[in-house]
Amino acid sequence: MNGEREPLLGPEETARVRDGIAAAVLGAREDLAASLEHDPDGYLRLVAASRVGAEEASRLLREAVQGARAAGHSWDSVGRVLGVSRQAAQQRFAGKAADASASRPPAGGPGTAERRILSPLSAFNEMAALAEAGREGWHLVGYGALFHEVEASDHPWEHCRVTLASGGRHRRMEAEGWTPVGAGWFPWRYYKRPLTTPADHNHNH
Repeated sequence: MNGEREPLLGPEETARVRDGIAAAVLGAREDLAASLEHDPDGYLRLVAASRVGAEEASRLLREAVQGARAAGHSWDSVGRVLGVSRQAAQQRFAGKAADASASRPPAGGPGTAERRILSPLSAFNEMAALAEAGREGWHLVGYGALFHEVEASDHPWEHCRVTLASGGRHRRMEAEGWTPVGAGWFPWRYYKRPLTTPADHNHNH
C-alpha cells in the first residue's frame, strides 16, 4: 500500500458515464442521430439537447456534492474528487443547494394543513425520520439538502425512496398506489402512500 486511495471510478466506469450522457443527448429525439446525416437543423437540435444535458449534469453535480456533505465528507474530500482546492469547492457549491420549491406544492390559504421541517437530515437517517413522522400522520411534501418538509393529516403514511435510475420500479410503485413527491433529489426519488389506520398523535417533538 502506498497510502494513496484507489480512484473512485475506473476507466471503464468513467467511459460508461460519458457514453450514457452522449446516448441520452442523441436519444432526446428519435430521429436526431439519423438527421445528422442530411439535415443542418439536426445540429441545432443537437446543440439544444446538449445544453439540456449540460444543465442537468450541473444540477446533478450540485446535488451530489450536497449529498456528500450531508453524508459527513469534508470540503477537502469533495475538492479532491473534483480536482480543485477545498476553497474552490466551497466557493462553488456552499450555499447553492437547490431549495425545495420545485418539490413543494404551493402553500394554501387559511385553514390549510400544518407543516413542519425535519432537519438536519442525511441519506443515513432521513428514512427513519420519515417513518416516524408518517406514523404520526405527517406526509412528505418537499425536500432539499439536509431537510424534508412534511404536512399533517389524520391518517398515517409510509414513505420510501428509490434511485432515479430505477425506471421500471418507478412504474410498478405508482401502479401499487405510491405517489412520487417532486422530481427527486439526486440520486433519490421519494414516494409516499397513505395507510388506512388512524394516525398516532401521541408522540410530539
